[in-house]
Amino acid sequence: MEIDKKVKISSAELAQLWAQYMNDSGSICVLKFFLEKAEDPEISSVIDFALRLSETHIKKLTVFFEKEDYAVPHGFKVEEDVELSAPKLFTDSYVLQFIHQMAKIGLTNYSASVASSVRADITDYYMECLSETMQLYVKSKDLLLAKGLFVRSPAIPSEKVEFVNKQAFLFDVIGEKRPLIVAEVSNLYANTIRNILGVATLIGFSQVAKDKEVTKFFLRGIDIGKKHVKIFGAKLEECNLPVPATLSAEITTSTAYTFSDKLMMFFTTGLIALSIGYYGTGVAQSPRMDLGIMYNRLSLEVQLYSEDGSNILIHNKWLEQPPMATDRGELGSSHT
Repeated sequence: MEIDKKVKISSAELAQLWAQYMNDSGSICVLKFFLEKAEDPEISSVIDFALRLSETHIKKLTVFFEKEDYAVPHGFKVEEDVELSAPKLFTDSYVLQFIHQMAKIGLTNYSASVASSVRADITDYYMECLSETMQLYVKSKDLLLAKGLFVRSPAIPSEKVEFVNKQAFLFDVIGEKRPLIVAEVSNLYANTIRNILGVATLIGFSQVAKDKEVTKFFLRGIDIGKKHVKIFGAKLEECNLPVPATLSAEITTSTAYTFSDKLMMFFTTGLIALSIGYYGTGVAQSPRMDLGIMYNRLSLEVQLYSEDGSNILIHNKWLEQPPMATDRGELGSSHT
């Protein structure tokens, strides 16, 4: 183990550690505000559990950076990026849905971190993060179920075993399409729910943003999210499957300063990047060609939206630069 710890952190390991520090420092700001405003004691307990995980992660990540002589990221600070005395912005039900989705994202990210880690101490750390996040996922899921808030994907009637024998399984035939397979239903439903949560989040953010360009960016995102929900819902309705309800009623009317524009833009651009990945999964798991075309078209729209978000971050000097490879050309030119 001692020999292993002397091995320099790889670029893959550093990328995951840096990204996690940024995510957890931002999560602490948001979760502290949620905990401050929570009224439901059961939901408050889940928020507190999530907050303690993020705070513990920041401490451990700081040790990794310091021992390896890397600069500790600035990230986000409670004193800079959140006003804990601001009025409540989201209902407790929304917060529980938000934490549940963040736990699901965490499971994906930590699995990737384990897979990209080689050093034993870093592998052990991410295995621990994965185990903790599984607990958060179960706590949030069970409480959503207990409160009747969990949105299940549709059940599909059992069928006999069959094999595909026509290309109509992939292609449209005279404008008619085969019914959705379960993987297609699952992705459409999950992407609908994520967009519904995203729309609710951006409605709240748009109410409390201070910069006009940031506000316009959030309002544009609301329109995009609503459109995507409508498109996904139409595909589900073609097979007489239910469409999840919106969360628009879960935002208060507060317009007071709550989160910094920098923090809200960070979360928004991060969720945009995730949606591009989820749409890519939708393409890969959807044999029906119209669905692949749909996901590619929507993904392009999201990518263009993401680029505009990055430009806002850069213009306002809010985009913290990740560790970079050494520019050998620049080093060489400095001697001429």
